[in-house]
Formats: sequence, structure tokens, C-alpha cells
Amino acid sequence: MRTFGYARVSTSQQSLDIQIKALEEAGAQAHRIFTDKSTGSNTEREGLQLLRLKIEKGDLILVKKLDRLGRDTLDMVQLVKEFDGIGVAIRFLDDGISTEGAMGKMVVTILAAVAQAERQRILERTNEGRLEAKANNIRFGRKRSVDREKVIGLYKAGVGATQIARQTNVGRSTVYKLLSETSTSL
Repeated sequence: MRTFGYARVSTSQQSLDIQIKALEEAGAQAHRIFTDKSTGSNTEREGLQLLRLKIEKGDLILVKKLDRLGRDTLDMVQLVKEFDGIGVAIRFLDDGISTEGAMGKMVVTILAAVAQAERQRILERTNEGRLEAKANNIRFGRKRSVDREKVIGLYKAGVGATQIARQTNVGRSTVYKLLSETSTSL
């Protein structure tokens, strides 16, 4: 039996160090730890794909936490079934569960469903907050950095969009967008 490790963070700014250290302490050798810096909402991640190619019947995959393998219940269940079909077990270190045995598979399925439900609740709360902020006239996005009056003034003076874009350090599409937004007043 060979021991592999899998670690994932959602963004490139996050560090994998804590997960990798835990996987090594649990018995995964550094050259058998596969990592991804991407969302867990799909299973087409490079590190996960490489892990799939390397594993064989009887191997064990260590993952620090359940949500590091995936966020979506369906994806998690499919991954557990896929690995189980090959004869590979998954052990989640922090959660203290494993797919070794029927009870382990059931627990993983339930926990994946709970994790997905929590994620859905977070999204609902975030959307509610956005709607409330909009109702209170809070604007989203970055502040405009384009001098609209300069763009319009140059256009009225007969300067072309390409030249306006160069002079104002914006893209031509931005110039066209500003002109179309103010076309009713021109």
C-alpha cells in the first residue's frame, strides 16, 4: 500500500504549507503529495488529475479536510465512488473519517452534503447583504478613474476614439462606452 496526499487552496494567494506539513506527518512522502490552487467546485483540477493517474488498487489518499477534496456533494460522492471502484481509500485527517468500509463511505457522503448546505447558506447570506446594500444606495465595484469630461471634450473637438484612448490612457472600448452612455446629451 502506497500513501498519497492531496492538498488544495481556493486562490493562488493562499498557502498550502499547513496542509502539506500535516500530510507529511501522517505518512505521505513529499513526491506523492499532489496540490491545486483553484476552486473545489469542479473536479477538473490539475493536481487531482495527476493523482488519479498515479493511484492504484490498495493505495491510500490522505486529505487534511473534507472540503479540500471538493465542495459539491455530487462531485465528492463521484470522487469517493471513483476511488472506491479502483480500490483506493481516502482518509480525512482533521475530520477523523475514512472511506475504508461501508460506514466510512456513508459518513463522507453525509458530511459532504452538510458542507454543501453550509456553502449555500453562506451564498444566501452574502446575496441578502448585497441586496440590502443596494437598497441603501451603496455602490459596488471600483471607482471610475476616467476623466469623463476630458473624453467628451476631446470627442466634441473632433478627436477620434483611438487618439482619445491614447491621451487618456484607457482602452478604445472604454471611450466608446463612455460616449454611448452620454450620447443622449451630445
